[in-house]
Amino acid sequence: MSILLTSFEALTGLPEAISYAFVFLFGSIVGSFLNVVIHRVPNEQSIVFPNSACPNCKMPIKAYDNIPIFSWIILWGKCRGCKAPISARYPAVELLTALLFVLVYWQIGLNPFLPVCLVFAAAIVALVFIDAEHMILPNVITYPLLIFTLLVRIIFPLIFGWEYFSDMRFAPATYFIGYPAWLVSLIGAFLGALAGGGSLWLVGEAWKRFRGVDAMGLGDVKMMLGVGALLGWRLAILAIFLAAFSGAVIGVAVIARQKEKDFQTQIPFGIFLGIGSLLALLFGEQMIAWYLGRFVT
Repeated sequence: MSILLTSFEALTGLPEAISYAFVFLFGSIVGSFLNVVIHRVPNEQSIVFPNSACPNCKMPIKAYDNIPIFSWIILWGKCRGCKAPISARYPAVELLTALLFVLVYWQIGLNPFLPVCLVFAAAIVALVFIDAEHMILPNVITYPLLIFTLLVRIIFPLIFGWEYFSDMRFAPATYFIGYPAWLVSLIGAFLGALAGGGSLWLVGEAWKRFRGVDAMGLGDVKMMLGVGALLGWRLAILAIFLAAFSGAVIGVAVIARQKEKDFQTQIPFGIFLGIGSLLALLFGEQMIAWYLGRFVT
């Protein structure tokens, strides 16, 4: 079964630019919800009730003051009631999510796999910002992410075909030709989870045994189980490589700025795993093809 792909213009007769504007708007609204998740989940609070309020004066935020991005600008980054400053993180998350959704739409296209990628991107954004602020990757996000990706790997081959998963075109998935597509896809999800979360756990366990230091949190492992299950083993390994590379660069820069060099400085690795996962989702196969074409004969 081939991938169902069409364009917004062909489907509706409207200019393609309208679809990008809609995706941007939708992404900013999702980003506003992610701000609630980022603030409340680490504090073990409900993301549904009560309604959003100013953390300082507790005044409920009116609907007209809760417009993504624009309300923060109109209010000059201050609460309408008590004039306490509102963190710039709020419009930053909304704008970042909106731009990320546009990028996902541009790269993935208008097809059944697009909602999956948008949900995946939203979960990664929430995990990145929570890890940056609290140095945790909550189970209430990583576990549902894993379950979601496993369900996608089972359901999509049954309805739309297996072409959405790039790892199905390569070994060891190709060894199972003739078996039900959903089963082969699930095997690919298992191998991807093993490559993502399993490899991180192995590195962390080895480092702990040899150095006596916890180098890898289980939150990172759980996060990459879900990432690997969706992306497959090739892109999971690429995501970890990109995370390690970017983390090393940022880590060196942080240490270089310190007056007293502390090589034990802790930097949330989930941030870089999130960046690597998103890059792998959007550009992973192109990166691998470029590398193999340039350096492997």
